[in-house]
Amino acid sequence: MSSNSKIPSLKAINELVIKFANVNGTGSASANNMFAKAIFRMGIPVTPKNIFPSNIQGLPTWYEVRISEKGYQGRRDGIDLMVAVNPQSMAKDVQAVRPGGYFFYDSTRPLDIRYVRDDIHYIGVPLTDICRQEYTDPRQRQLFKNVIYIGALAALLNIEFTVLSDLVGDQFKGKQKLIAPNIHALELGYQYANKHFSCPLDIRVERRDLVQDQILTTGNNATGLGAVYAGATVAAWYPITPSTSVVEAFDKYASRLRIDAGTGQKNYAIVQAEDELSAIGMVIGAAWNGARSFTATSGPGISLMSEFLGLAYFAEVPAVLINVQRAGPSTGMPTRTQQPDVLSCAYASHGDTKQVLLFPSTPKECFDLTAQAFDLTERLQTPVILMSDLDLGMNDHMCEPFTWDDAREYDRGKVLNAEQLDALTEKGERFGRYNDVDSDGICYRTYPGTHPTKGAFFTRGTSRDPYAVYSEDGDVYVDNVDRLNRKFNTAKQILPKPMLVLAKNANKKSDIGLIYYGTSDASANEALDNLAAKGVFIDGMRLLAFPFHQTVEQFINDHEQVFVIDQNRDGQMRTLLVNELDALPSKLIKLLSYDGMPITAMNICRQIEQRLFTENTSKKAANSASSSKGGK
Repeated sequence: MSSNSKIPSLKAINELVIKFANVNGTGSASANNMFAKAIFRMGIPVTPKNIFPSNIQGLPTWYEVRISEKGYQGRRDGIDLMVAVNPQSMAKDVQAVRPGGYFFYDSTRPLDIRYVRDDIHYIGVPLTDICRQEYTDPRQRQLFKNVIYIGALAALLNIEFTVLSDLVGDQFKGKQKLIAPNIHALELGYQYANKHFSCPLDIRVERRDLVQDQILTTGNNATGLGAVYAGATVAAWYPITPSTSVVEAFDKYASRLRIDAGTGQKNYAIVQAEDELSAIGMVIGAAWNGARSFTATSGPGISLMSEFLGLAYFAEVPAVLINVQRAGPSTGMPTRTQQPDVLSCAYASHGDTKQVLLFPSTPKECFDLTAQAFDLTERLQTPVILMSDLDLGMNDHMCEPFTWDDAREYDRGKVLNAEQLDALTEKGERFGRYNDVDSDGICYRTYPGTHPTKGAFFTRGTSRDPYAVYSEDGDVYVDNVDRLNRKFNTAKQILPKPMLVLAKNANKKSDIGLIYYGTSDASANEALDNLAAKGVFIDGMRLLAFPFHQTVEQFINDHEQVFVIDQNRDGQMRTLLVNELDALPSKLIKLLSYDGMPITAMNICRQIEQRLFTENTSKKAANSASSSKGGK
């Protein structure tokens, strides 16, 4: 079966979505990744999404690639070309193709009649037969099938073959004997497609110079590198999807960058703990001793770490925690993305606790905010949690190159050395670990062993007076927790401020606002553009941190209604805004997506337009009823 010329075709250059349907564990990931990188090297913005199951192999897996000359990096609804090489998911895959789109399949066997639609084009390539003729080894047949369909796509979509061959050379650098067989497999697919189909298709790519100096990397990779540059020397963690690669990246970079030049010994420690409780305990202990330390986990780990986070909050010990969120509750969908831990992290632990949160939306922000987190945690003497998610952490994203100022000095906060302790004594003053001498809620501390006789103190997780002496006096307790709240207010002034996106081409101030955070950013910006094109002008605000800067409250007050995007079921960020800012609940409108896939601009537009249409209809009905009464 081949492309049907009687069916109208989609027509697009550098604006399309390709989806690969594979079987987990068959080696397709590297071939699909090569496809995305080839588009990127042709200077065209690209956003790949790896959608994989939580088992090792055997279940369906997908790899979705959005190509957007306009630079949009959010996930898009609808598939223009489906590469379906997994019979298990084929019934679902064929339905995902947009009318006029293309369905690429292995035509070694006739296509089941149940998968035939009369409004799409079919491209059959006998992948299995080609592999049988070329290879005798079963594993080679499996692996090279993936490379063959990439070669066929190169001809169909106008991908420059030299770009693919160069990628093969880069991938197998140092393994010369693997380069020629892979290029040969690409040629097999390329030649078959050129011989049997009219190439290129009406949907295709053309070289551009739009990528410029941008890089393609994952948020977890950027986070691990950011921890190295931040001066982290201790990482303690318990492996959990999707955060494990944060520590793997830290290890990879630290093994190159954190080695003593004289002895060749490592200047860092990585400990795989027996569980999440032990991991966060080690981090707190290391930080109390003066080391910059961190852990990485996901939702289930946050639940287990909550008690220790309460200790660090109340005892005022620095700690950096990387939370790469996934779909919950319980085990939930461990390889799907969500933003379900906003409330559990903001109020982690029992009692009146409030934790500092940072919300990156790109790998560059993962790098920058991770580095900043270590300064913030020591300056504020409280845990700081970086709120990433699976989509950002494990998928490649385009972003600006990372930068670092070599003159930058780490902010260790209010730490007294031996000389300063002696100076206090000479002035007749007494050092108090929990004494707020600057009225900003942040007290001075010392590192253990700083002075042989002065500065010794207990770090207490119990109620205490300003000199760390245990106390159950109610007034003392109230003074202490009020001071911690004062520190939280101080944090508002030094945390990253939210980013404001004013409505485009609006003739007057917009009455509608849109608040979003994290990986909702890309789709939210696209949605704002799409709505503006329809004459619906909305101001956007992207949150970067909690506690909220005063401009967030001002943004809400300045708009009649504010949509809040949450990639969770319960609208957790909206709840946090209502709770912390005393915002009118009816003014903040939930805009939700929680199916485990990244939210799309179309989804955002649909929910906003539906709400506005309903409101307009209600107003018209009310006005009509009022006019009718007046007429009578």
